[in-house]
Amino acid sequence: MVASSNAQRAAGVTGGIEAIERLNERLQSAPRYIAVEGPIGVGKTTLSRRLAETLGYPLLLEPASENPFLDRFYRDPRANALPTQLFFLLHRVQQMQDISSGELVEPNLIADFLLEKDRLFAELTLDAEEYKLYDQIYASMRVSAPTPDLVIYLQAPTRVLQSRIRARGVQYERYIDDGYLERLTDSYAQFFHFYEDAPLLIVNAAELDLADNENHYAELLEEILAKRTPRQYFNPHPTLL
Repeated sequence: MVASSNAQRAAGVTGGIEAIERLNERLQSAPRYIAVEGPIGVGKTTLSRRLAETLGYPLLLEPASENPFLDRFYRDPRANALPTQLFFLLHRVQQMQDISSGELVEPNLIADFLLEKDRLFAELTLDAEEYKLYDQIYASMRVSAPTPDLVIYLQAPTRVLQSRIRARGVQYERYIDDGYLERLTDSYAQFFHFYEDAPLLIVNAAELDLADNENHYAELLEEILAKRTPRQYFNPHPTLL
């Protein structure tokens, strides 16, 4: 009886070790450069932080808290769109140049933005003359951003975004209205409808709690580690929710 119990215990330990080894092998084959995108409030920074921790990758985040114009933009978008956009552009370009030169990180990387989406915000917030100036500045910078091995696009409806924005309680974000969020989500949908530069994983994040629900994160991680096709979709199974 004791021998049988010991054998079962040994088999369990062996099975656990093998499971860990299989997981480690899958993590070793994870995409080396992952960019997480989506509208404000959808959870892209939360997911980026978790992936960086799981994979042991360096983390590159947008400098939203460093932008001195962002508070003014949400209070009065029309008057403050251009300086807000140029701050983000210059900072993102510098980050991409650091990656390309190898000065910032090793090849492995998690980022919560794509440089290409900068134009999405510019087109959404700038008037014709401002956009013309922005476009001239963008073209003059001649930036060459590395292409991600995987782009994760998180989607959620406006009501979910607004609920999450209110819940996190960032002071300047209280000025964000539903009309802006709807235009933003539509712009993201159009941008990624035509996106073909990298493998794309489109995630229905409306019911996902990537911060506190381990099952939700584990299921999405499985999808991220799966073999890639040019475009895949992740809709959580009802039993997961």
